[in-house]
Amino acid sequence: MHRATGSVGQRFVQLLDGHPWFRVVALTGADHRAGRAYGETCHWIFPEPMPTWAARLPVLPSSPEAVDCPLVFSALPADIARQVEPKFAHHGSLVCTNASAFRREPDVPVLLPEVNPEHASLVDVQRERHNWRGAIVANPNCTSTGMTVALKPLQDAFGLRRIFAVSLQALSGAGYPGVASLDVIDNVLPYVEGEEAKLEWEPRKMLGKLNGDTVSLGDFAVSAQANRVPVSDGHLVCLTVELREPAGVEAAHQALAAYHPPEISCDLPSAPHPAILVRDEQDRPQPRLDRLAGGGMTTVVGRLRPDPLFDFKMVVLSHNTVRGAAGGSIYNAELLVKLGLVAGA
Repeated sequence: MHRATGSVGQRFVQLLDGHPWFRVVALTGADHRAGRAYGETCHWIFPEPMPTWAARLPVLPSSPEAVDCPLVFSALPADIARQVEPKFAHHGSLVCTNASAFRREPDVPVLLPEVNPEHASLVDVQRERHNWRGAIVANPNCTSTGMTVALKPLQDAFGLRRIFAVSLQALSGAGYPGVASLDVIDNVLPYVEGEEAKLEWEPRKMLGKLNGDTVSLGDFAVSAQANRVPVSDGHLVCLTVELREPAGVEAAHQALAAYHPPEISCDLPSAPHPAILVRDEQDRPQPRLDRLAGGGMTTVVGRLRPDPLFDFKMVVLSHNTVRGAAGGSIYNAELLVKLGLVAGA
């Protein structure tokens, strides 16, 4: 696991503790941490104790010469990921990455198993195109995740035309130590670097159609505004949606509540049950009350109501470091194992 000492890396360690399919055999970190025990060099940020097995593992350099594993989870910063992840893919590792470095590459799937498992076939395209024995598979931006899951059943039932999205993003999305306390206490920051472009593009790739060796972007437009708010975990997105086939709130509610993910993704260890939870209370979802639905993997939708400009509006909540980061990568890896794309699995 790359950069296991950061906040997302720690979430990987936490979620992989006792996983029924995977066993962590190596943890990596920055060069100045290499050679030290994980428990000595990692500033653990969760209230639950660090797993004993993790505390004892030595921190290794992030290189295929130091780590030879068929499956690698990456929590690297994007600039470092761009240099390191292809080396592992060439060496034979299937890299499930949380980094944004390769999401726009045409042969790299941006994968949500409950939305687009068929995009995993791009792994074979990568291997042939780059002469890799491994591959790189990305999970989306943590805010794009819940938003895209919620849009999928609407696209299937009615088609999508235009979406306006306003995000209220938790502090943990900025990593550790993250946003300075004096910047965010008693405040909202109406700018999160790079987020709006991701929100406007990534859902179109995930909801796009697989055409052989590439993905045709979804035929809809997204306009986004991103905000950082003083919440620990859980990203809210307020969505206003225009459909290709106009439908009312009741029909949208029914489509969301009845959504059943593709069969291949339903019985994986990290699969959310349900994939989408629709709440009917006027004041839900709320991060503090709803972010751990389905163990943090369920997308929670509420406040469906008519909109005077588009068809309807709603609020979507997703746990950004579980479903939107580490848990999402683990879910992707489970799908890739089931599809026979991980060597030796």
